[in-house]
Amino acid sequence: MLKKQLEAIVGEKNVSTRSSELYCYSFDASQAKGDPDAVIRPHDSGQVAAVVRLAGELGLPVVARGAGSGLCGGAVPVNGGIVLDMSSMDQIIEIDIDDLQVTVEPGVVHEKLNQALSPYGFFFPPDPGSTAMCTIGGLMANNGSGMRSVKYGTTRNYVLDLEVVMADGKIVRTGSRTLKTASGYDLTDLMIGSEGTLGIITQAVLRIHPLPRARSVILASFDNTALAGKTVVKILSAGIIPSACEILDSTAIETVRRYDPTVELPDAGAILLIEVDGMQNAVKEEADAVGKVCSELASGIKVASTADESARLWNARRLVGAAISRIDPKRTRVYVGEDIGVPIKELPGMLEYVRSLSEEFNIPIMTYGHIGDGNLHTGMTIDMLDENGMERVNTVADRIYRRVIDVGGTVSAEHGVGKARESYMELEHPTSMYVMRQIKKALDPHGILNPGKMGL
Repeated sequence: MLKKQLEAIVGEKNVSTRSSELYCYSFDASQAKGDPDAVIRPHDSGQVAAVVRLAGELGLPVVARGAGSGLCGGAVPVNGGIVLDMSSMDQIIEIDIDDLQVTVEPGVVHEKLNQALSPYGFFFPPDPGSTAMCTIGGLMANNGSGMRSVKYGTTRNYVLDLEVVMADGKIVRTGSRTLKTASGYDLTDLMIGSEGTLGIITQAVLRIHPLPRARSVILASFDNTALAGKTVVKILSAGIIPSACEILDSTAIETVRRYDPTVELPDAGAILLIEVDGMQNAVKEEADAVGKVCSELASGIKVASTADESARLWNARRLVGAAISRIDPKRTRVYVGEDIGVPIKELPGMLEYVRSLSEEFNIPIMTYGHIGDGNLHTGMTIDMLDENGMERVNTVADRIYRRVIDVGGTVSAEHGVGKARESYMELEHPTSMYVMRQIKKALDPHGILNPGKMGL
């Protein structure tokens, strides 16, 4: 019955209830699991609205999904229901250079958007490591960011207006095509980072930015991660705002070299990859200033001499997530405790704390990430034949999360809360969770939009 009703909305070829296909939508990289009743592939907002209305009548959950590259169970149908595969809504509707904006559907892949903007001399600044696969809809749902958020900010800084299907099936616009507005509640910002629990985004108007005229990448080596963390604090407190500032610890360095032997990275306890951009003269001045600050604690400093050399360094950084499986072929990556964010001055202590946990529990932890805005990724692996391996990893993750909250940080800086981190929402937001629940209840009174997520 359900299948026939859905086929009447989106067509027979865009509905699947086959167990083999449903299985592919039952998980992501996290430990969350779910069993969808059906998967559909809508092609426009009208179809999405009709499906949501039907789900409301039947009391079925509706979960929007993009590329499936999530790491926290955010798009996993933990309560069953209908999965909306938004990947077919992948059109770049309009590139409007005069108004500094682009209008897109949620299924547009991040890398393809920037490829389309490049000939005009513009780009969409959020720069996730998963650029080749993740969708704009997923970025907005989790307020993703990536490597250039130090200077350019996160996805929410670039969303001007959204078309959203609400829980009752109504289609609303949330913002304005102007670059700023002071009119009404900021419903656009409310939707960003809500992980599909308040509405389903079907179109977005995004602000775009001119490509920088020049870039320079500095590679600084350190004896340990704490020194690297202290250097980041020094750089930012000196009034230097790099476009990107990334850390790789010794495990990350070695792992990348195993994954790709052609990558040239130094032997070090940690390295920082620091990029400055802008006008040519300003870039040289800022690169010199970064080098001067780094020289106080670094064991070595190298400035990329060509664009190709810079690209190779960034390609090495992008390999880290995939390369972690090379630490030990017998071990498997587990995505818990992997997306923390702390105040800048807490970075050295947090890096040292993660190192101490690795030693205490005898678990390899590869630390890397966007250290310039306090965002660290702590990649853990386990031997799947170890009966106590998962328990130990979860214990380490719990210790990491609680320390992060104690120092005023967040359990998720860009990957999202989803199912993986919902139990920490009360700890991180002790005075505001009830407000979030009231908003959820007001906009989704029957709780059909991505239920079982974010502690809502």
